[in-house]
Amino acid sequence: MKKELNISTKIILLIVVLIIVNAIASSVFTRFDLTQDKRYTLSEASKNTLKDVASPIVIDVFLKGDFPSDYKRLATETEQLLEEFSAYNSNIKYKFIDPIEEGAEEFLMNRVGIQPTYITEEATNKISRERVFPWAVATYGNKSVKIALYKNNLASSEDEKIASSVQHLEYAFADAFTKLTLLEKQTIAILRGHGELEDVYITSFLQTLKEYYKIAPFDLTAFPDNPEKSLENLQRFDLAIVPKPTKAFSDQEKYILDQYTVNGGKSLWLVENVQAEMDSLYSESGQTLAFPRDLRLTDFFFTYGIRINPKLVNDVQCAPIMMAVGEDANTQFLPIQWRYNPLVNPTVNHPITNNTNLVKFEFANQIDTLKNSTKKTILLKSSELSKLEGVPKPISLAVIENEPKTEAYVGKGNQNLAVLVEGTFQSVYKGREKPFQLSNSKNEGTSKMLVIADGDVIKNQVTRGRPQELGFDIATKRQYGNKEFLLNSVNYLLDNNGLINIRSKELKLAFLDTEKVLEEKSVWQAINIGLPLAILAIFGFAFAYIRKRKYTK
Repeated sequence: MKKELNISTKIILLIVVLIIVNAIASSVFTRFDLTQDKRYTLSEASKNTLKDVASPIVIDVFLKGDFPSDYKRLATETEQLLEEFSAYNSNIKYKFIDPIEEGAEEFLMNRVGIQPTYITEEATNKISRERVFPWAVATYGNKSVKIALYKNNLASSEDEKIASSVQHLEYAFADAFTKLTLLEKQTIAILRGHGELEDVYITSFLQTLKEYYKIAPFDLTAFPDNPEKSLENLQRFDLAIVPKPTKAFSDQEKYILDQYTVNGGKSLWLVENVQAEMDSLYSESGQTLAFPRDLRLTDFFFTYGIRINPKLVNDVQCAPIMMAVGEDANTQFLPIQWRYNPLVNPTVNHPITNNTNLVKFEFANQIDTLKNSTKKTILLKSSELSKLEGVPKPISLAVIENEPKTEAYVGKGNQNLAVLVEGTFQSVYKGREKPFQLSNSKNEGTSKMLVIADGDVIKNQVTRGRPQELGFDIATKRQYGNKEFLLNSVNYLLDNNGLINIRSKELKLAFLDTEKVLEEKSVWQAINIGLPLAILAIFGFAFAYIRKRKYTK
């Protein structure tokens, strides 16, 4: 009786302990990420975008259906990431939708503006072409944002594209949440008055910026008799963008920009010291003259630690242009490599360039870095097979027929095309006569500045008066990473919540070797089927043998 009582007591105590543990576990919620690269651990920046969300954000993910394993991996990683977001904030609601099964393809393409990705899969001597929608749409109240889940990087294998897409997922969703919930926007000035690119040529990028920032044009020449007022107005902006000026800056205007910088104003410069345009090449003569352009900014940048040289970068790794090949009825338009259009693969480990597509340049110049108090980071540079060409220089499309051999580029080295300058900036006019007097002028201050030696990096193409997507080449149908790079640059220059640092997160995914799988498919099928049967047969014979010996005795 006593023994039965002890057993009953132990059972009751066990039940009580389980109830207590369950109560504690339900009140103290935690998740453990056991992956080596902490793939499912949300960054603080991601959490900051969601901590104040008090109403549902509904996410429709269209990556569902019968598609290749690589895309299933992307779908799985997307779902696991959304689980983490939902676990952190229960207002994150999501569902996966098969657009093909539900007949929503035309709606997504025509009404939502989502374009499918076409994939070709080869297996057992059969080739199939399928349509996949690697997109999501997040809705918060009456606002909706499209989220691209697939990064179609140029010069990458399918496995590399999927790996890049997975690495981009957290940033893509956190970025979308920021767009949906952002209330207070920082301000950006688009400088005017020096022959900068017209609005139609920067519309694509400006429309993207409007999702994050307040934008307004700013004319430095608006108050020629009251430059102090121009400086006061400019200092109301957090960032100034200078999109390809073609007219020289006066000392008065440079002093305004200098004092804006040393007082903490950030700036993004897209400037070039050589006059050369693709439009001139497409004239009847098929040629143009490249010559130096003096913007009177040499001393300005020199003081900050950089120098833009009036030389053209000629690069073997370049973007193509469409050329008419043949005569009369046999004429064909073919993509021909144009070595004055460097195609840059961002390789430096920096939040601006991490996981960014190739960036296209046109008639780019070269930048030298100089030793001073600022920190210089070279973000973009040409390939090792590139060289510099001095100007003035005639340039003709006929040069394609007589391109120098690769050996002519060996040993010339990389050329700097985009440089980030950070730290303590010394005033350009320190110890010099000032163009005008300021009551509170400064000789130094902390700021950031990004200089790109090509104004066309920000320029979108225009067809029939309609601006195209920045980075999209209409002739070759290629999408380059210009917009992504520039947006990252602006986010970095103005980043206050660390969102841009999510791009530095590196994930390591393991993929099967497709060719090896096809070659060894029969062998592994035989092993998977035959080995279990062989083990079972051996076990059966062994069991029968042992049983026979045991009962024979």
